[in-house]
Amino acid sequence: MAFLVLITMIFLHAIADYSLQGILATMKQQKWWHDNFPDQRLKYRNDYRVALCTHSFEWSFMIMLPAFTQMIFGDITVAMVAIYMVLIIDNTSFHMVIDDMKANEKKINLIEDQLLHLIQIVVTWLLWLVIFGW
Repeated sequence: MAFLVLITMIFLHAIADYSLQGILATMKQQKWWHDNFPDQRLKYRNDYRVALCTHSFEWSFMIMLPAFTQMIFGDITVAMVAIYMVLIIDNTSFHMVIDDMKANEKKINLIEDQLLHLIQIVVTWLLWLVIFGW
Protein backbone atom coordinates (compact mmCIF):
# COMPACT_ATOMS: atom_id res chain seq x y z
CA MET A 1 0.00 0.00 0.00
CA ALA A 2 2.80 2.44 0.87
CA PHE A 3 4.42 2.00 -2.54
CA LEU A 4 1.08 2.68 -4.24
CA VAL A 5 0.84 5.93 -2.27
CA LEU A 6 4.32 6.95 -3.47
CA ILE A 7 3.41 6.22 -7.09
CA THR A 8 0.18 8.21 -6.66
CA MET A 9 2.15 11.16 -5.26
CA ILE A 10 4.49 11.06 -8.26
CA PHE A 11 1.53 10.88 -10.65
CA LEU A 12 -0.14 13.83 -8.91
CA HIS A 13 3.16 15.71 -9.19
CA ALA A 14 3.11 15.25 -12.96
CA ILE A 15 -0.47 16.54 -13.16
CA ALA A 16 0.20 19.57 -10.96
CA ASP A 17 3.60 20.48 -12.41
CA TYR A 18 2.62 20.09 -16.06
CA SER A 19 -1.09 19.82 -16.83
CA LEU A 20 -2.56 22.19 -14.25
CA GLN A 21 0.11 24.87 -14.18
CA GLY A 22 -1.32 26.77 -17.15
CA ILE A 23 -0.73 30.54 -17.19
CA LEU A 24 1.16 30.32 -13.89
CA ALA A 25 4.07 28.75 -15.78
CA THR A 26 4.45 32.03 -17.65
CA MET A 27 3.48 34.41 -14.86
CA LYS A 28 6.04 32.98 -12.41
CA GLN A 29 8.78 34.37 -14.65
CA GLN A 30 9.96 37.91 -13.93
CA LYS A 31 10.71 38.31 -17.63
CA TRP A 32 7.02 37.92 -18.52
CA TRP A 33 6.06 40.84 -16.26
CA HIS A 34 8.93 42.92 -17.58
CA ASP A 35 8.02 42.22 -21.22
CA ASN A 36 4.28 42.76 -20.81
CA PHE A 37 4.36 45.76 -18.47
CA PRO A 38 7.65 47.54 -19.27
CA ASP A 39 6.34 50.95 -18.21
CA GLN A 40 5.13 49.63 -14.84
CA ARG A 41 8.12 47.60 -13.68
CA LEU A 42 7.98 48.94 -10.14
CA LYS A 43 4.28 48.26 -9.76
CA TYR A 44 4.56 44.61 -10.84
CA ARG A 45 8.12 43.84 -9.73
CA ASN A 46 7.03 41.19 -7.18
CA ASP A 47 3.90 39.84 -8.84
CA TYR A 48 5.78 36.84 -10.21
CA ARG A 49 6.13 35.72 -6.58
CA VAL A 50 2.34 35.42 -6.28
CA ALA A 51 2.28 33.11 -9.29
CA LEU A 52 5.20 31.10 -7.85
CA CYS A 53 3.43 30.78 -4.50
CA THR A 54 0.08 29.86 -6.05
CA HIS A 55 1.56 27.15 -8.25
CA SER A 56 3.73 25.84 -5.40
CA PHE A 57 0.76 25.59 -3.05
CA GLU A 58 -1.33 23.81 -5.69
CA TRP A 59 1.53 21.37 -6.26
CA SER A 60 2.00 20.77 -2.53
CA PHE A 61 -1.71 20.19 -1.99
CA MET A 62 -1.83 17.73 -4.89
CA ILE A 63 1.12 15.61 -3.77
CA MET A 64 -0.31 15.57 -0.23
CA LEU A 65 -3.76 14.31 -1.33
CA PRO A 66 -3.00 10.73 -0.26
CA ALA A 67 -2.13 11.96 3.25
CA PHE A 68 -5.24 14.16 3.26
CA THR A 69 -7.35 11.15 2.30
CA GLN A 70 -5.81 9.11 5.09
CA MET A 71 -6.72 11.84 7.55
CA ILE A 72 -10.30 12.18 6.26
CA PHE A 73 -11.06 8.46 6.23
CA GLY A 74 -8.96 7.54 9.26
CA ASP A 75 -8.68 8.76 12.79
CA ILE A 76 -7.71 12.40 12.54
CA THR A 77 -5.54 13.63 15.36
CA VAL A 78 -4.31 17.11 16.14
CA ALA A 79 -0.77 15.87 15.55
CA MET A 80 -1.68 14.62 12.07
CA VAL A 81 -3.22 17.95 11.12
CA ALA A 82 -0.22 19.86 12.50
CA ILE A 83 2.30 17.70 10.65
CA TYR A 84 0.19 17.87 7.48
CA MET A 85 0.19 21.68 7.66
CA VAL A 86 3.95 21.80 8.28
CA LEU A 87 4.55 19.52 5.28
CA ILE A 88 2.29 21.66 3.08
CA ILE A 89 4.13 24.84 4.12
CA ASP A 90 7.58 23.26 3.75
CA ASN A 91 6.78 21.72 0.37
CA THR A 92 5.30 24.99 -0.88
CA SER A 93 8.39 26.91 0.24
CA PHE A 94 10.86 24.43 -1.25
CA HIS A 95 8.89 24.21 -4.49
CA MET A 96 8.93 28.01 -4.79
CA VAL A 97 12.70 28.13 -4.30
CA ILE A 98 13.32 25.34 -6.80
CA ASP A 99 11.03 26.82 -9.46
CA ASP A 100 12.52 30.28 -8.95
CA MET A 101 16.01 28.83 -9.43
CA LYS A 102 14.85 27.40 -12.77
CA ALA A 103 12.47 30.07 -14.07
CA ASN A 104 14.21 33.25 -12.94
CA GLU A 105 17.72 32.66 -11.68
CA LYS A 106 18.46 30.11 -14.44
CA LYS A 107 20.68 28.17 -12.01
CA ILE A 108 19.13 24.76 -12.69
CA ASN A 109 17.62 23.06 -15.72
CA LEU A 110 14.38 21.09 -16.06
CA ILE A 111 16.04 17.77 -15.20
CA GLU A 112 17.48 19.17 -11.97
CA ASP A 113 14.16 20.86 -11.19
CA GLN A 114 12.24 17.61 -11.57
CA LEU A 115 14.82 15.59 -9.64
CA LEU A 116 14.57 18.01 -6.71
CA HIS A 117 10.76 17.77 -6.79
CA LEU A 118 10.97 13.96 -6.77
CA ILE A 119 13.31 14.15 -3.78
CA GLN A 120 10.71 16.37 -2.07
CA ILE A 121 8.04 13.77 -2.73
CA VAL A 122 10.12 10.86 -1.42
CA VAL A 123 11.10 12.79 1.74
CA THR A 124 7.47 13.78 2.34
CA TRP A 125 6.32 10.19 1.76
CA LEU A 126 8.98 8.79 4.11
CA LEU A 127 8.14 11.28 6.85
CA TRP A 128 4.43 10.50 6.66
CA LEU A 129 5.14 6.76 6.48
CA VAL A 130 7.49 6.79 9.48
CA ILE A 131 5.30 9.03 11.61
CA PHE A 132 1.85 7.61 10.83
CA GLY A 133 2.29 4.57 8.66
CA TRP A 134 0.15 3.74 5.65
